[in-house]
Amino acid sequence: MTKEEKKLWYDCLRLLPCKVHRQYVIGKYVVDFYCASADLVIELDGAQHYEDDALRYDAERDAYLRSQGMTVLRYTNIELNQNFKGICEDIWAHLPDWVTAQ
Repeated sequence: MTKEEKKLWYDCLRLLPCKVHRQYVIGKYVVDFYCASADLVIELDGAQHYEDDALRYDAERDAYLRSQGMTVLRYTNIELNQNFKGICEDIWAHLPDWVTAQ
């Protein structure tokens, strides 16, 4: 994991009231984080994600994941470093009520 992924994992995702998988395979894709009970994919993007080929690949992957009924949350490493609390709050906001009530 990158240092940003480690921060998100250790300081937020592993503390959620639902199981979150790291580096999880869905179809032909590997996602950074996946919460099956919420159908939630969480991606952290470094600078390489803003090259043309990577943008197309991410759009294709996101479309596939959404077609499978999943919500895809995508944050940049810069966002994570500048607004960690806000990202954690956004992730919590995307969890179903029944998950957060546990």
